[in-house]
Amino acid sequence: MQQDKLQDCTIHMAPQLHKVAVIGAGVSGLLTARELQREGQQIVVYEKSNQIGGVWVYDPEVETDPLGLDPNRRIIHSSMYDSLRTNFPKQLMEFTDYSFTIEKNGKYLYFPDRKEVLKFLNDFARDFGLDHLIRFNTEVVSVEQKNGKWVLESKTSDVDQTNQKELFDAVVICNGHHTQPKLADTPGIKKWPGKQIHSHNYRVPEPYKDQVVVVIGHGPSGFDIAFDIAKVAKEVHVSSRFPQVEVRKLETYENIWQHSKIEYCHENGAVAFEDGALVAADIIIHCTGYKYDFPFLNTNGIVTVDDNRVGPLYKHVFPPRLAPTLSFVGIPKQVYVLLALFLGEMEPLHFLFHEVV
Repeated sequence: MQQDKLQDCTIHMAPQLHKVAVIGAGVSGLLTARELQREGQQIVVYEKSNQIGGVWVYDPEVETDPLGLDPNRRIIHSSMYDSLRTNFPKQLMEFTDYSFTIEKNGKYLYFPDRKEVLKFLNDFARDFGLDHLIRFNTEVVSVEQKNGKWVLESKTSDVDQTNQKELFDAVVICNGHHTQPKLADTPGIKKWPGKQIHSHNYRVPEPYKDQVVVVIGHGPSGFDIAFDIAKVAKEVHVSSRFPQVEVRKLETYENIWQHSKIEYCHENGAVAFEDGALVAADIIIHCTGYKYDFPFLNTNGIVTVDDNRVGPLYKHVFPPRLAPTLSFVGIPKQVYVLLALFLGEMEPLHFLFHEVV
């Protein structure tokens, strides 16, 4: 359906754009701000926290609802856990024109940890003079197009909580997609008596000491967290929805088992897997991904999130009916490296300043 909407579309150059809002000062927001700055535009970057980095900022605080279901919970933006180290070498984490160098005790390292990635982003912002463009502790609460301009309302997180409305020629949304947890449909899970959390609220392994833990999710965060918890837990059981996954005990760990999909969670605390295993678990950690969320954006149904897909978007960036004055950067979930983000999504942003027919 969305593909049909994209066929035969023509994106025309808008009148000269001078003032652009960028929502978010994570990787996508910083890259976007740098590119727009090079075009000589007036830029305002809105960042709801007190520092740059987005998902790479570690916050030891967790949400009041560990599953992230309560709409009134205190929302923590970052999903970063303390032990995270990238599974890609730094050469794939750097930008085409800005290298990522890590040196420790006279030796160059290739797989950065979260602190080193955050330092890299701070260095990038400093070296390109982006800091002065950012309004920290300022949350965007509303974005809506009126009379050819975008009306953006924001509020500060200080004591006064000042609200402010501004007009922009264009808005680029870079708010990330690792904040709103997505849960799998697991039979019996609602009446299961043990503790449950989403990986969004996982930070350190110590609370799971001597526990039997079930991890739902076979992706990078699922195994990262399983390996981290295995250092202190009694047992860790990783469940995968993919039928090709081999059911086995991991050879390099004494207490990690790999299972098929969960068949049922029983009211007595037992978790049954489709491979026949039955585990008396203390806690279930949902490493099941995230939902796209743009609570501030009002496009009167032009841009929608359907089955966790944002669209319609040309090149994952522009909604055709609102292009080029509204754009998204950082939508694809399978972009694992910063270099790919730079090459794949920065070029379309030049539609803001050059006609496309």
